[in-house]
Amino acid sequence: MLLPITVYGNPILRKKAREIGPDYDGLKELIENMYETMYKADGVGLAAPQINKSIRLIVFDASPFEEDEPELKGFRKVLINPEIIEFAGEEETFNEGCLSLPGIREDVIRPGKIKIRYHDEDFKEHIDEWEGVRARIVQHEYDHLEGKLFVDKISPIRRRLLTSKLTAISKGKTQPEYRIIPNK
Repeated sequence: MLLPITVYGNPILRKKAREIGPDYDGLKELIENMYETMYKADGVGLAAPQINKSIRLIVFDASPFEEDEPELKGFRKVLINPEIIEFAGEEETFNEGCLSLPGIREDVIRPGKIKIRYHDEDFKEHIDEWEGVRARIVQHEYDHLEGKLFVDKISPIRRRLLTSKLTAISKGKTQPEYRIIPNK
């Protein structure tokens, strides 16, 4: 089932998400719906706050980047209650976009490598180290769980230049190709 996506201006995007347990009602269906929603909106990652659920859940699929990095083919993950436990590597710049900020793309600087602890959909714990695109996607989605957006990581001047676009999104004056939850 396709879910509507929360957009800039919705307070849930600025709230720190809560952890969940294996008994979270409808978790398997929620994960399937998040993947379906992400794919339909042409995203590579989706965090639960983006579908109006303040829980620590991320889905992503790095396959769209496989042309440049063949090892990303089929690299699809569910991260439950993730915690980035280490940032490493050289900082890298990448032009990011976000389903919650339709029509906005900006260069964002992030560490090139992370170490992360998380549970998979079966609540098995993992500790992995990822770099490059994998680390980038996870850091972007992880920020959503912490109540942060990629525009928080750009310069104040760039943010100021985006004011009218951000205001338009928050007032519902933009309509992407996917369903959104209008701000009240």
